[in-house]
Amino acid sequence: MTIGAAFSLQNPIDTVVRQAREAHEAGVRSAWFGQTFAYDSPTLAAIVGRDVPGLQVGTAAIPVFGRHPLIVAGQAQTAQAATGGRYHLGLALGTRHLTETGFGIPYERPVARLREFLTALRALVETGSADFHGELLTATTPLPATVPGVDAPVPVLVAAMGPQALRVSGELADGILPLLAGPRALAEHIVPAVTAAAEAAGRPSPRIVAFVPGVVTDDVERVRERATEALSFYERFPSYQRVIELSGATRAVGVAAIGDEETVAAEVRRYREAGATEVVFTATDLGGEADQRRTWQLLGELAKG
Repeated sequence: MTIGAAFSLQNPIDTVVRQAREAHEAGVRSAWFGQTFAYDSPTLAAIVGRDVPGLQVGTAAIPVFGRHPLIVAGQAQTAQAATGGRYHLGLALGTRHLTETGFGIPYERPVARLREFLTALRALVETGSADFHGELLTATTPLPATVPGVDAPVPVLVAAMGPQALRVSGELADGILPLLAGPRALAEHIVPAVTAAAEAAGRPSPRIVAFVPGVVTDDVERVRERATEALSFYERFPSYQRVIELSGATRAVGVAAIGDEETVAAEVRRYREAGATEVVFTATDLGGEADQRRTWQLLGELAKG
């Protein structure tokens, strides 16, 4: 199982690079970066991947609203070339509030947009060209769209958890990036749905990259309080409310892995048994630098075993 960590976007680039290097030296195999209205995630991933040889890097995840497949394909292929084939592109539906408030774009037919975006994007990253004319977007290449130095197509994953998004992702993507989906939700709902869709489309078994808030710490009560506050942001959105409930929890913190090494390692095993092919820990900084390094150390040990 590949074990990774997501990194905060609240730090300067040099700090992010240093943290990613420390995590990789501890044995962490992959580093993932969110997409906000600040950092450009593929650029940040390319910088980190180039400065930390051997580390897999990824974006989790770029909303399809407010972007175009031609632009995203260029960003992803540039990061892939810069890192020698170690970049992984994550896409997302985003949310109505952020889409309409930030971009002024109506949040309409998100799953249909995702399908068209993936269809055009796959052509671009696999062949370097596209001639796609859909209901919601057009992507054609009157000029070449291949980046020199890209020897393999960029893996494309989707932060999908709902039934329709899982179906589209199974048909058109290489895997999914579920966040706050506990082992129960994965095993009973998410993994069967995306796997069945991939099989029906004649595609390989999808990657299941589970994003899990997790910290190794002795101060469990303090870290859990901080996690409760930090993760409450997600509880505003129906998609996360649903997957948290399917996980058997009432709050987002209910799916967090917080405790000593034995406790957290047991949680990682539960995700593996539920069908996760990879686990990425988020929110590792909630306990402070010492706990963060301790978390990376455990993740590195689990990656070896």
